[in-house]
Amino acid sequence: MLDRTVAPPVQPLARVTLPAADVHVLPGGARLHVLANDAQPVVRLQVVFRAGKVAETRPGQASITARMLLEGTTTRTARQIADAVAFYGASLECDAGFDRSTLTLYCLTRHLPTLLPLVTDVLTNPAFPAAELEQLKTRTIQNVRVERQKAGFLASERFNELLFGAETAYGRPFDSAAYQAITAAEAQAFHQAVYSFGNAEVFLCGDVAADQDLVAQAFSGVPAGNGLAASTAVAAARVDAATTSVPARVAMASSLQSSIRMGRPWPAPTHPETHHLKLLVNVLGGYFGSRLMRNIREDKGLTYGIHASVAPREHGTSFVIGTDVKGESADFAVSEIQMELRRLQEELIPAEELATVKNYILGKFANELSTVFEQCDKYKNLIFMGLPANYYPDFVQQTEAATAETLRDLAQQYLTPEAMQIVIAGPGN
Repeated sequence: MLDRTVAPPVQPLARVTLPAADVHVLPGGARLHVLANDAQPVVRLQVVFRAGKVAETRPGQASITARMLLEGTTTRTARQIADAVAFYGASLECDAGFDRSTLTLYCLTRHLPTLLPLVTDVLTNPAFPAAELEQLKTRTIQNVRVERQKAGFLASERFNELLFGAETAYGRPFDSAAYQAITAAEAQAFHQAVYSFGNAEVFLCGDVAADQDLVAQAFSGVPAGNGLAASTAVAAARVDAATTSVPARVAMASSLQSSIRMGRPWPAPTHPETHHLKLLVNVLGGYFGSRLMRNIREDKGLTYGIHASVAPREHGTSFVIGTDVKGESADFAVSEIQMELRRLQEELIPAEELATVKNYILGKFANELSTVFEQCDKYKNLIFMGLPANYYPDFVQQTEAATAETLRDLAQQYLTPEAMQIVIAGPGN
């Protein structure tokens, strides 16, 4: 009989290898990356441009341009686009990030040939209709106004501003007046400048064996574009920059809670110790049984949740600890977080705890490779972050081999409390 009081044995993760992508350079210069898997009759098509916030010449251009692509073309209205997508049970979205903008189509494999002309029309012939543009700006500004009533939003906004600088794409806060002032002509000019198929990356994954030639043909006929590049300068935040542990405070008299953000610039994923650093961050606050959760939540009862994570971007990576606590408990919570940072610098992680965290992050990683879409996301990370092909196999090997001494040395180098920016948004600030 199965004894349910005994946990099943933990098996070591076998070496992992991402499926190889077939890469084709299209006549216009775009690269088509194909990851085929016929487990399900579905497909995901993503077209990625260097058209994120870092490419803006005016704040808000990237967001408005990406979102307006689905608001009408020279041949289709927004309603016609939405109806066509819905008729085939598909999903079509376009989002702007910090570094790039991405149009994503999900559909059944059999509908891809029919939807491809719609995708190319949306990408190459946006009309930027005035009425839809004004509605988009109004909705966005209202949504941000609502978000700015939340301590967490204000804390994150101020934290990024301190870390990267208020004049950079990564640190610039949302400016309602600047967003409202963007015209259709400016969005059109931004589209013409940076939505260039000469440097686009196209990712096709799923049950695509029979359709990859159709995709290549569809995008081969798209003009490469003028290839103009808007400014992509980002003020690099120094990983070794010194700061102080004095919190920056954002006053919110109506709030009962305080939101805390603490962190610093962090080594890029190309750093030779990146896998050990990931393990260290997970020990600190990357899972439910982490040091911060046990202290701030379980022992002190100050919060429902607290996390530590790393946000890698193409021009700058950051480490951040985030939590929400009662307003009067904010300073005490900060001191407890700093204590946990010092513990990692001064004490070796016990063997049992280290083994638990290793098993957790390796198991989580294996789970993140369960579908071809997730495998493609990992592959995209290699492409955009300039990582070597052996990045993920090295992650498994180095995680398994990591020692407590190595992690303590890294904590002494990167987790000094005085090197952290601290932001507290809440009452009495």
